[in-house]
Amino acid sequence: MLTPKILIVDDDLRIQSLLKRYLCDQGFVVETAGDGEQMTKKLERSHFDLIVLDWMLPGEDGLSICMRLNNDENSPPIIMLTANGTEDSRISGLEVGADDYMAKPFNPRELVARIHAVLRRRPQTLPSAIPEINRPPMTFGPYKINFSERCLYKDNDKLNLTDNEFAMLKVLADYAGTPLSRERLAYLIDGRTHAPLNRSIDVQISRLRRLLQSNPAEPCYLQTVRSLGYMLVFNADSE
Repeated sequence: MLTPKILIVDDDLRIQSLLKRYLCDQGFVVETAGDGEQMTKKLERSHFDLIVLDWMLPGEDGLSICMRLNNDENSPPIIMLTANGTEDSRISGLEVGADDYMAKPFNPRELVARIHAVLRRRPQTLPSAIPEINRPPMTFGPYKINFSERCLYKDNDKLNLTDNEFAMLKVLADYAGTPLSRERLAYLIDGRTHAPLNRSIDVQISRLRRLLQSNPAEPCYLQTVRSLGYMLVFNADSE
């Protein structure tokens, strides 16, 4: 089982340090951010299993951040922290998409228990996103898919992927050279049948293209096959 990776978003450096040290001692991988801007950059570069988010932040506050992240299906679950422990505040946090809510001051042991509870409630990792320890890397152009690390390299730079992004890339690599319809892609990723008009696949394809192409408007490796779907091409001319 992969070690859960937690992102702490809090502008109080003392709380950041204390929580990071305690959660690391409990077996989590932990990174920190001081505001919404730093958080967004961290989320763009790496996958996190859960966010511990403070309500009162400089710039964009935690409530607004939570609402924004809740509109993205790839965002991790959120436990919101606040010095305001009133019932109205707790309800407001839950209404905008927080998975749990804790008032400061709190017992770190309780936070750990709540983290475990939230992670248990979340869907398990997509089967197609599970690392394959013994599978050799697959290369094309300047890219290398590392199936054991569950990530993508461009030259020597590691590009961390979300579960959905890696699952999509893995399925496309498994069927390289074969056009896959949206419905077929969705089924191969999570084993469920999706409505034909569901455009979540298109959104994920767009995200992958931004990683795989210097100009996503002129796709080289991840191509659209008219009337058929999408296809990963390994022998395309380099950009």
